[in-house]
Amino acid sequence: MKNKPIEHIINREETVIAIHGLYKSFGELNVLNGIDLRLYRGENIAVLGKSGSGKSVLIKIIAGLLKPDQGEVIVLGKQVDQLQGKEMDALRLHIGFSFQNSALYDSMNVYQNLAFPLTMNIKNLSRKQVDYAVEEALDAVGLKDKIKELPAELSGGQRKRIGIARTLILKPEIMLYDEPTAGLDPISCAEINALIIEVQQRYKTSSVIITHDLTCAKNTCDRIAMLIDGKFFKVGKFDEIFSSDNKQVKDFFTYNFIQ
Repeated sequence: MKNKPIEHIINREETVIAIHGLYKSFGELNVLNGIDLRLYRGENIAVLGKSGSGKSVLIKIIAGLLKPDQGEVIVLGKQVDQLQGKEMDALRLHIGFSFQNSALYDSMNVYQNLAFPLTMNIKNLSRKQVDYAVEEALDAVGLKDKIKELPAELSGGQRKRIGIARTLILKPEIMLYDEPTAGLDPISCAEINALIIEVQQRYKTSSVIITHDLTCAKNTCDRIAMLIDGKFFKVGKFDEIFSSDNKQVKDFFTYNFIQ
C-alpha cells in the first residue's frame, strides 16, 4: 500500500489532546520536565526519544494509567487525572491503546480476542452484531482468514495487526501506539506503517505514536515531537526536526539511520 497524503484531513481548530506543563518523577529520577503538546483532530504525532526518555510514561499518563506530579492532560475535553471509576471507563472507550507486546490472550483465538472487549463494554449485542464487528475489524487489518487461529500460530507482525484490530473494534477516536514496529522485520514494519495510515483514514482517528523507528515516524506522522531531557526539543515536520544542528538530535538520527 502506497502512503497517501494525509494533511488535508487534519482539523486544527479542534484539539483532542492538550498537555500543559506536565511533570513526572520516580523518586529522584525526573522523567518529564514540563511537557506541552497539542494533538489535533485527524492528526498523527510521533513522539521520538532514546530509551528511558519518558515516551512510554507520557503515553500512560495520557491513557490515565499513571498520574502526573504536576500539569494537566485534557483528552476529548476531560482532565484525565481528575477522572475515576465510570468516568474514566467512559473516556477509555474512545481511546484505543495498541500495546508493544500486542497484549493478546494466549488461550483465546483471534475471534475471541476481538469479541471480548466488545461484549465487555457494550451489553446486549446479538451474535450477528458481534460477528459483523469482528469481521469488520479483521478486514481493516487484512487478516480475516486468521479468525480461528491462536496468537501462538501468528507471526509477530500478524499479532501486532490483530492487537490493532482489537482496539479498532470499539471505533476509538484516538489511537495510542506504543512502539508499533518494535521487533519486526522490514516487510512487517512496512505493513504496520501502511496500516497506521489506513486506520487514520478509514476510522478518522487522531494518534500519538511512541517510537524510535524513524521510518515509521516519517511515513505515518504529520508532526514529530522530539523528547530530550524530559522536554520536547522541538515539535514540527520530520525535516524541520532533523535539520537541527543539536548534537543529541544528530546522534539520534545517525543511530536510527534511514536508508
